[in-house]
Amino acid sequence: MSDPAGQASWAVRVSRPGGGWQVELLAADAGDELPVLERALGDPAAESWPGPFVVVVDSRLYFVVLRHGPGGLVRALISDATMQEWLLAAEVVERYGIAVDAEGAFDDDETGWPGGDLDVFADDGLPAEQLRPIVTADDLWADEMVAAIAARLGFADELASAVGP
Repeated sequence: MSDPAGQASWAVRVSRPGGGWQVELLAADAGDELPVLERALGDPAAESWPGPFVVVVDSRLYFVVLRHGPGGLVRALISDATMQEWLLAAEVVERYGIAVDAEGAFDDDETGWPGGDLDVFADDGLPAEQLRPIVTADDLWADEMVAAIAARLGFADELASAVGP
């Protein structure tokens, strides 16, 4: 498998039509506005369960996952909710009401913490207690975290093909 670290920023839509994983590159950079990414999720009623999700890696510093939940509401996860100086991170935190404890948000080496729905991949077999060690790993860049998630869920090759160099 090639390493998705070939690009610093990207956005993909991940789905499982017919049971196999499909990864579609939405943007070669993460500069898209949040409404564009939300529209990429499609109609929640038109997809089988669990539905598709959008993953955005911004400058290898953090990633965002958006996915429809029950009733069509969008569920959101951000790998580092303290990245408020980045436009997309600030929009996600504000729109989805993700709590950010700036006072206690950093560990000893100034690494931030994830926010939002850590169970966003639970229907795919990756519950919060298994996702948390990936998104809190101090030695991984955001794209490496997403690659680890993709490997756990089984779409690592498809992701590498979509975003690789």
